Amino acid sequence: MSAVLQEPVPVLEMETESETERLFTADELLEISARDENRYELIQGKVRMMSPAGGEHGLTAANLNARLFLYVDDNQLGAVFAAETGFLLDTKPDLVRAPDVAYVRSERIRSGVSNKYFPGAPDLAVEVVSPNDRADEVQDKVQDWLSHGTQLVWVVEPKTRTVTVYRPDGTANVLQANDTLDGEDVLPGFHFPLSRLWG
Repeated sequence: MSAVLQEPVPVLEMETESETERLFTADELLEISARDENRYELIQGKVRMMSPAGGEHGLTAANLNARLFLYVDDNQLGAVFAAETGFLLDTKPDLVRAPDVAYVRSERIRSGVSNKYFPGAPDLAVEVVSPNDRADEVQDKVQDWLSHGTQLVWVVEPKTRTVTVYRPDGTANVLQANDTLDGEDVLPGFHFPLSRLWG
């Protein structure tokens, strides 16, 4: 009995659907952060790691944080938060951003602060630009803050020694090294000469 030879069956290239990237919730991000020393943000449910800041960035943020903290504390205006603080701006998908410095008015924290991300946007968000920050990413952050209720955003640029002030009405102005940072209606009476920031 002779064997029947069969031609090899050609292998079909199967098109595989690319896996949909898993979306995380703010609570899941908290769990990740508890197991990890890195800092993260959650952009429309996608986890984004934030690289550690350089020396100039850290010094500038700490300087502003200290000035704001003292002013807010002395005048009992609310609370100033450090860079590690996440703010839950939106849900489904979740959006968690962490500014370098943030201020929240006292009436918004009367019931206290939990160990979860702060619900809602800060009244003031400060972003200190690092050398590796892309301009479009910085603008995305500014828009996220303003579109979710932040009343004032300061983008601090150590390289050019400027601070750009953004407001919800779409106005913005650039302050130079010899100008004075003003808290406007968000922090009435707060004035800080930028020469002391860059000194």
